[in-house]
Amino acid sequence: MRSDFSLETRRLILRPYRMEDVPDAHAIFSDPVVMACCEAPYTLKQTEEQVAFFRRSGIALAARHRQQGRMISHLLFKQMPGEAQGIYEIGWIFHRGCWRQGYAYEAANALIEHGFAELHLHKICAETISPVSVHLMRKLGMEIEGVFRQHAKNPQGQWADVTWAGMLNPLHHNQTTGGTYE
Repeated sequence: MRSDFSLETRRLILRPYRMEDVPDAHAIFSDPVVMACCEAPYTLKQTEEQVAFFRRSGIALAARHRQQGRMISHLLFKQMPGEAQGIYEIGWIFHRGCWRQGYAYEAANALIEHGFAELHLHKICAETISPVSVHLMRKLGMEIEGVFRQHAKNPQGQWADVTWAGMLNPLHHNQTTGGTYE
């Protein structure tokens, strides 16, 4: 992502990470409940390293709450490595205090619309071990493409199913004819 990139929604500003995001990012990444379906909670040093990496790589965005002025989410949005150009992965991790308020849908939907309309992406994919994220994937219009049974370990070391979902660019794809392009 360009350093000047931003998307605005009704309640959020999605933009590249800044080092000033470290305290808010750490509140998200250090929470064991938030990270239960991702990886082990981060130390402050790990958070600092991750924010620096996100700034260099441009593979993720910070979502700032317009009224509160603080970062409330990490949003992954990147070209899938090893895949054809135009196949992106999307992901989200929100501060626990922002769960069940529609922020994840609002942010992910804005990124999906931007990806299809402005970046002319072919497909956007997501994967998760979280049943809550599977629900959000469906709400966003993604189709479940597969469930890899007992395919990954959660941070607690237990085996978990990985659900893979995706959606094709509706501006270029006729989904009612089984994948035929117009």
